[in-house]
Amino acid sequence: MKLVTRKMRLLIAAVALGGLTAGAQAAPIGDAVAGEGKAGLCGGCHGFDGNSEDATYPRLAGQYAGYIVKQVKDFQNGHRANNDTMAGMASMVGSDQDAKDIGAFYATQEIKGALTKPDKKVVVAGEKIFREGNVKTGVYGCINCHGEKGMGKSAKVSTFPVIGGQHRAYLVKQLKEFRDGGRANDPAGMMVGVAKNMTDKEIEAVAEYLSAQL
Repeated sequence: MKLVTRKMRLLIAAVALGGLTAGAQAAPIGDAVAGEGKAGLCGGCHGFDGNSEDATYPRLAGQYAGYIVKQVKDFQNGHRANNDTMAGMASMVGSDQDAKDIGAFYATQEIKGALTKPDKKVVVAGEKIFREGNVKTGVYGCINCHGEKGMGKSAKVSTFPVIGGQHRAYLVKQLKEFRDGGRANDPAGMMVGVAKNMTDKEIEAVAEYLSAQL
């Protein structure tokens, strides 16, 4: 287990130092004012302030601009698979500057409170996994990359997104896709490496905890 932990720490350090180029460093800041107008088409699904009410669509409010830019590009070039809706919408982002402006706009928006009442017992179990992981099975503690309550560590390293306050169902879906092979656009396979050792119960508990955090 020490080898697994050491490998993860080395990968995190590499990202922080710019050793991984796939979106590791935050993209140059866009124009949030211009981005508000450009994000109009996104608002139909993600909410015009980035607080979607439908868990099918992730909340973008408060997300790092650099992370949003990377995801848009990944949808455009096929590195991140999704339904035809997102692929089509991403194709309408005409330039890197448009993506940066949209990202900058959503990064300035405030995440609203949870839409569903969390299960307190599950939240407690989820927090333990979030903070400590599972040493026996090789699950690395989420806090090491995503920061306290999943609110991120620094916009300077946008590889690790803000996940606190995100929809529970959306988090469950993404973790299972990382685990089961439906998603693999994470730098150096870091999320795949963590999620592949998580049980359904652990995934659901972490998602319950994170969805309650603001």
